[in-house]
Amino acid sequence: MTTIERRMANPAQILPGAYQGIARLLGAIGEGGVPTPTLELAALRASQINGCSACAQGHLEALQAEGVALEKIVGVAAWGESPYFDDAERAALALTDALTRMADSHDAVPDELWREVTKHYDERQAAALLLQIALLNLFNRVNVAVREPADDPSWKRSA
Repeated sequence: MTTIERRMANPAQILPGAYQGIARLLGAIGEGGVPTPTLELAALRASQINGCSACAQGHLEALQAEGVALEKIVGVAAWGESPYFDDAERAALALTDALTRMADSHDAVPDELWREVTKHYDERQAAALLLQIALLNLFNRVNVAVREPADDPSWKRSA
């Protein structure tokens, strides 16, 4: 088994103001009215796409703590073909894919996708979902750069 060596401590631990800002943003997202499991599914999906093992591990554990079935958690990797998601979750996962892969398209969030998202989420919920996806992409990029290990519990303080 190959051990990946961390390059540095997580920047949110080095810069306490960043950690405080992240905590406030996470709090605001939590007040947006999107079910916690849906936010965690989006977080897991972004982390899978970005190859962030620390975040993927953390969101797997969060989904388990929320009582989400293992079949559903595993199904996130192939959510488009998986039978375990309702239409609202599918809209959230499609938005996650689109925003996480936005460089792959000239219109990352086409009107059809936006209509599907807003069919299931009101403006406050859509705001929380957008911020969750954006924040997870931030976490993923930082954690991949510093090689945040998935098997070190210190990541829980920064993701």
